[in-house]
This record gives sequence, C-alpha cells and structure tokens, in this order.
Amino acid sequence: MSSKRRVLFLCTGNSVRSQMAEGLVNHFLGDRWQAFSAGTRPAERVHPLAVQAMAELGIDIAAARPKPAAAYTGTRFDLVITVCDDAAEACPFWPGSGRVVHMGFADPSLAQGSPEEQLAAFRRTRDAIRQRVLPFLESEGRDVATGL
Repeated sequence: MSSKRRVLFLCTGNSVRSQMAEGLVNHFLGDRWQAFSAGTRPAERVHPLAVQAMAELGIDIAAARPKPAAAYTGTRFDLVITVCDDAAEACPFWPGSGRVVHMGFADPSLAQGSPEEQLAAFRRTRDAIRQRVLPFLESEGRDVATGL
C-alpha cells in the first residue's frame, strides 16, 4: 500500500479556513491524505467559532494552534492549497512541492450580526471547504492511482 499524500493549506492567520481544511481532510480522507496548515501571518489562536463549527461534525480542532508557513520550510508536499487571496499572493509557489492551487473561501471572522449569525457564517465556510476541497483531493488521488 502506498504512503499517504501530503497537502498543506495556507491562509493568512491559520485560525479559521486553513484549520478547517486540515481538520476536514484528516477526518474524511485521512486514509489517503495527511493534511497540515499554516499562515503567512499566524493569529494567536484558532477562532472559537471555527472550533465550534467543526465540533458539529465531530471534528475536534480545539488543540490546534496557528503555525507560521516558515515552520514548513523545506518540507515537501504533494499539493499546497491556498484558501485566501493574501496567501495566494504571498505564496505563488512552494519550493520542492508538486504544485500550488488556489481555492478562495470567504473569511467568516469578518461576519457581523448576532452570535448565531456569526456561527452561521462559519458553518457556510466549513461546508464550502468540504464541498470543494474533499472532491478535489479525491480526484487527485484517483489521478495518481490511475496515472490519468
């Protein structure tokens, strides 16, 4: 059996979108992919509403900590996915890795309104990441397996 492929998710703060993507991939595709995440300017902590939205799916990211992209310097990834425009501009390529793909997602931490409206924004971003990233990585895995 072949080893897992490695994917790095990059965003600015590594406090919401990239953390959600890492958690989703490790939870749903962990038999084939090993996900990591980092930020170009990491925040102090993972946003509590990101933790709550992920917990609704049974995915615990409460112990996750934002990490700088520099922590992975020299690490080879099969794929690097930027999930915000700032990270895409800051990291147009990742030395030694297969390729860099940009998939922009709305930043739910900018949402205003009641606590429930803010949580709804985090759920929408979580669901958007799940609906785009997981099928994309599944197809990447098939392409490698079949050589197509």
